[in-house]
Amino acid sequence: MSGATLAEALATARRRLSEAGLADGALDARLLIAGVLDLSPTAFVTDGARALDREQQAAIDRALARRVAREPVHRILGRRAFSRLDLALSPETLEPRPDTEVLVDTLVPHATRMVAETGGCRILDLGTGTGAICLALLDLVAGATGVGTDLSPGALETARRNADINGVAGRFEAVESDWFAAVTGVFDIIVSNPPYIVHSVIGTLDDEVRLYDPILALDGGDDGLDAYRTIAAGAGDHLRDNGLVAYEIGYDQKDQVTAIMRENGFARIDAVKDFGGNDRVLLFTKAAVV
Repeated sequence: MSGATLAEALATARRRLSEAGLADGALDARLLIAGVLDLSPTAFVTDGARALDREQQAAIDRALARRVAREPVHRILGRRAFSRLDLALSPETLEPRPDTEVLVDTLVPHATRMVAETGGCRILDLGTGTGAICLALLDLVAGATGVGTDLSPGALETARRNADINGVAGRFEAVESDWFAAVTGVFDIIVSNPPYIVHSVIGTLDDEVRLYDPILALDGGDDGLDAYRTIAAGAGDHLRDNGLVAYEIGYDQKDQVTAIMRENGFARIDAVKDFGGNDRVLLFTKAAVV
């Protein structure tokens, strides 16, 4: 790409990624070049004739080589948009997916109501990773506060960084904990997007997931439900009266997770589908004692 213009660099990148067998090569090329060069979405139209210098071309080449190796676009760029947030990514964190925004959107009205009724809403995000879920809720619900837990110190450092980047650090605390082990106090909302992939399936996942998302955030045990059992067993001790437990689930886990929660004294009050029409979010409250 010596002496290439922006338009020529984009055409070369599209061809290179398509030839590497990437189905969305054209989109990936645009996202990578825009991210690497910090361009606006319209720059390819308005500034296509601009010549790129050697350093810019080299940066594009490095990014393309990583994408050819199936590293996801947003991991290459080191950040991803989620809800209204700009999230930094790290090797220790799951890359937040758009479907997880459904979990946030489901909880916003409940958290908003709690703040209106009691003056606050304390949120516990188990396995917080980037902090995406908790930080998005804090961003959208003024008056809410949150604790994010994770086993990975690297993930917690990323979550703290994201809280600072997005202006909610004063309302967020990151705690190293194996689920509830280091958690104290009670919460209005307990939320988690736990590992829920069946162990035997991990090796069949797309390279973008299998090679780059941390296994700790994917592997849900022999039936994919280990984390739900652990959370269900401990949630009652950390949930305020009239509090809520919310999960992201695998597309075929609604009935199984509901049964696990029922066995631990919870009643399902909502089930929400994702953008693809699959079951994705479950919402529970403590079952009434009859």
